[in-house]
Amino acid sequence: MNKFWVIAKDVYKKNVKSVSFLILILAPFIMGAFYYFTGQLADNSSVNKIGVYSENEALAKAFTQLDHDDYEFQVISSKEKAEKELSAEKLDAFLVLTAKEDSFTGKVYAESSVGQTTQIMLQQLLSQMQSTSRAKEIGLTSAEVARLSEPAQLTTQKVSFDKAGNMSAETDHSSLQMIVTNVSAIILFIFVVTYSSIIAQEIASEKGTRIMEVILSSTKAQTHFYGKLTGVLMVALTQLVIYGVMIVFGYQKFKDMDIVKQFIGDTSLESLFGPFLIFSAIFVILGILLYAVLAALCGSLVNKAEDTSKAIIPVTYLSMGAYFLALFVGMFDPQNIALRICSYIPFFSSFAMPVRLANDTASISSAIVSVVILAVFTIFLMLISSGLYKSNVLVYNENGVIAALKQSFTMMKSENKK
Repeated sequence: MNKFWVIAKDVYKKNVKSVSFLILILAPFIMGAFYYFTGQLADNSSVNKIGVYSENEALAKAFTQLDHDDYEFQVISSKEKAEKELSAEKLDAFLVLTAKEDSFTGKVYAESSVGQTTQIMLQQLLSQMQSTSRAKEIGLTSAEVARLSEPAQLTTQKVSFDKAGNMSAETDHSSLQMIVTNVSAIILFIFVVTYSSIIAQEIASEKGTRIMEVILSSTKAQTHFYGKLTGVLMVALTQLVIYGVMIVFGYQKFKDMDIVKQFIGDTSLESLFGPFLIFSAIFVILGILLYAVLAALCGSLVNKAEDTSKAIIPVTYLSMGAYFLALFVGMFDPQNIALRICSYIPFFSSFAMPVRLANDTASISSAIVSVVILAVFTIFLMLISSGLYKSNVLVYNENGVIAALKQSFTMMKSENKK
């Protein structure tokens, strides 16, 4: 145990004190600040002044009088004048309107793309003007047009039934739970990709320098394997704890802000910090552990650290497939049969089952079954990987990972016979 903790602490201290760990901690906040300021800049569109020309001057004037924000429309007397002002950068773009019977069409001229936001805005204004014109032709007032355009209301109500079959309404927290689920899926995916690379690099670098033979002469291969795995997992847990503390501190600091109240609504934190969040945390931790074990196995099969990125391709693709399954299928079709099946399959269940729990398409008992399957499979893979580890780190095969794995199996069988 002393050697185990020496290895684990060495891995932990080396990674926690590194600059890359600091970047990992700060990355979400840097990205959040980046998207915030990008959004602020996006609100201040570079396309602000738009000229409007039409052979029917009344049509151009009517268009500029429509309700619009963040854009300045100006009626231009001729297309040639619009071209000159666009060339002189007095206009950011100009719009040519034509009317044929009761249909309006528009064409935007600009030196560069005006962007989807501007195009959608112009399309909506043009459609609005066309609808108003057609309404006047058939004798409808603006109030009648607004009434026809008013969308139907649709709401959903979560219900439950007692043993007698009586239905009762319940508060639906699925929207907030889905946000928590999406955040946990993103965190799990980032952690899997990051720490899979770290643990594979840890093992491959020692193997590549041929120091592994010296290490295994003083300690057991299983001790070295579990020490490396534990050290990397301690780094991951440290990062999770730091995020948890920051979230709690941030909530206490900003919980009275209007935007936070609007985001949470009337959802009680007790309902969120119940079984749903507990199971989400369990699936994240077990998911990190499972993928880390697979990454350690893959990293022990390469000959040098430079080949680590190729070795962990199975880990990357598996986690990517599970992530996209949970993110897209789970969001648009939580009852999908593929999602339901994958919520019990290791490597996928860490992403899929929290989505089903958030949408109330899986019960707590289903989550317990999934956790048990995931935990048992993780332990099984850990035992297999630790058994192969001694053979793997002593195999230097130039024919790829598959050939190295076959050779490792052969060596392990021969050692067991002895």
